[in-house]
Formats: sequence, structure tokens, C-alpha cells
Amino acid sequence: MSEPLASTLTHLRALVAFDTRNPPRAIDTGGIFGYLRQNLPGFEVSVTDHGAGAVSLHAVRGKPKYLFNVHLDTVPDSPHWSANPFELRATADRAIGLGACDIKGAAAALVAAANTTQGDAAFLFSSDEEANDPRCIAAFLAREVPYEAVLVAEPTQSEAVLAHRGISSVLMRFAGTAGHASGQQSPADSALHQAIRWGGLALAHVDSCAHERFGGLTGLRFNIGRIEGGIKANMIAPGAELRFGFRPLPSTDVERLLTTFRGFADPDPAEFTETFRGPSLPSGAIADAESRRLAARDIADALELPIGNAVDFWTEASLFSQAGYTALVYGPGDIAQAHAADEWVGFDQLTAYAETVRRIIHE
Repeated sequence: MSEPLASTLTHLRALVAFDTRNPPRAIDTGGIFGYLRQNLPGFEVSVTDHGAGAVSLHAVRGKPKYLFNVHLDTVPDSPHWSANPFELRATADRAIGLGACDIKGAAAALVAAANTTQGDAAFLFSSDEEANDPRCIAAFLAREVPYEAVLVAEPTQSEAVLAHRGISSVLMRFAGTAGHASGQQSPADSALHQAIRWGGLALAHVDSCAHERFGGLTGLRFNIGRIEGGIKANMIAPGAELRFGFRPLPSTDVERLLTTFRGFADPDPAEFTETFRGPSLPSGAIADAESRRLAARDIADALELPIGNAVDFWTEASLFSQAGYTALVYGPGDIAQAHAADEWVGFDQLTAYAETVRRIIHE
């Protein structure tokens, strides 16, 4: 086993042992952040509690050009884990543990690299990425700390990802009129009928977007995740709630798309609220997004990072891009393992990432 891998696994074992599930967001400035403080000698470290389990640690040594960002929170463990999710298990080729892939493996590699080099380096660790409530990144961006580029760690199989979809989540409520279901109904009587008709029109519109493209991504990703309402089969539903989400291309006009989706409701919905929006990567108008993508490619080339394909999942790299930073996504592991029971990251991925980070810091 190589020294970079052995050192990374030592830190990963410690990081996995800390319970940073989100929810319940029971994270404070001690615990995992105390461990990081102790293991970043020679760094100027600031830890900030942003409330509601959102804690960030900014560590700087020297005058670095690049910022490495990693989130330390994980999703909750499922009942399908075969062993204790907080105890790292190592096989012949992989490390298994909650957050090992998404994305504590990268955090461990950064700490390992920091302790075996003396070069300039900057790290931003956060704990609220899984909450759709990015307080940590928002607070950092408000400080306007200058960096030439930001490398956000997510599982990309140690390839630089330059583009990904945005994300939007929406809550809709429909209002009808309760009554006996034996009689003839008008289109507006049943809230559930309104929701179902809306869903058909929305799905048809999504199909019509299949030809749209940007940077290797095609079409619109869309999901109706929940419909709830009504009372029983022989009663007209007086109310219904529907939650849907979509993942637009960087070139998509999200405001226009929201207007289109809302317009499919007849009558107008009782409520139509966007509950979360994350921008795409790169962010900006179509022409600006392309120039930002090319700038990120230049950074990846300068750092000798292999270029990967655009991805469908969302990352906080888009928040940095939206704020004007050149940002890309680069981390060990496969997104197929993220959020899964017995989540794992391959030793080959940890080694590749650890050696690359060490080289970047050393240079």
C-alpha cells in the first residue's frame, strides 16, 4: 500500500467515525472540526458556526491560488447497511463507510496531503451541503476571498467536471370543493383531478425539451416526487399538494420554465412556491456560461487533470461559479456509490486523488 493511500485511510477512518448525518444536522464546532484543527498544523484556521448544524472551517497556509472545498455532512444511513456505518471497513480494493465516497474520502486526502507537503494550500470544509440550505458557502462568498479557481470535491472518478445541471424544487397546492363523487364534476371541482391534469401537461412539456443540449447534457430532467390529498374514493378532493423538481441545463431560462409549469394549472394553483434553487455549472447567460466552462477547462489543463463528461447531479461548485469564481468539480469515487447502503470508495480513486492534490500543493 502506498504512503499517500495509507495516510488517507488513517484520516478517513477517523472522519467516518464522526456522526455528521444531515438530517438531523446535529453538528457543532467540536467533533469532526476539532479533529481537522488538530491535523492541519501550520495553517491559519477559522471555524464558524452558521447555525442549524452548518459549520465551516477555512484553513490557509501561505498564499494559495486554488481553494479546495469539501462537505463533511452525509445523508442518513439506511437500514440496509450490513455493518456499523461509522466504522470504516477496508477490503482488498475499497474503503466502506458512511460518507467514504460522498465525500469524506476527499477530505481525508486533503489532510494527508497537507501533512506531507509544505506548499501553499487553502481548504474550505462545510457541513450543510446535504440540507439544500447552503449557509456555509453563502457566508464564505460574502467575504469575497480571492482565488484563481475553486475545486469542489464530489465523486467524479478523479476527473474534472466542468458542467452540470441546476436544480429546482417546487411546492404546489390545488384547491377544490368537497362534495359527493356521484355527480358530474367540472374541471375545477377536484383538487386531485387538477393535480393529475397538471402532471400530464408537465410531462408532455418535458418530452418536448428532449432536443435541448449543452456541453454533453441533453434534455430536461423532471420528477413528480409526491402527490397527497383527498379524503376517500367517493368524495371530491377539496385539497391536494404536489411536489416536483427539475434539473435544467446551464442554457435553460429557469424563470421562463417555472412560468410555463405554473401555466399548466387550470384553474390557477392555490400555491406555487419554489422551495430551493441551485444554479447550473457554469452559471450565467448562455454565452457567459460557455466562456466560464472554457476558463475551467484551462485550469484543469494547467493542473493536468483529466477532463470528464458533464454530469446530471448538482454540486455547490455552481454557487462559486455564480459568484464569479472559476469553478470545477473534482473528487474521488463514483456517484453511483453515493447515498447507497455500504457506500464505498475504491483505493485506486483515493490514491489518484491524494497524489494529485499532493502534486498541486507541492507545486
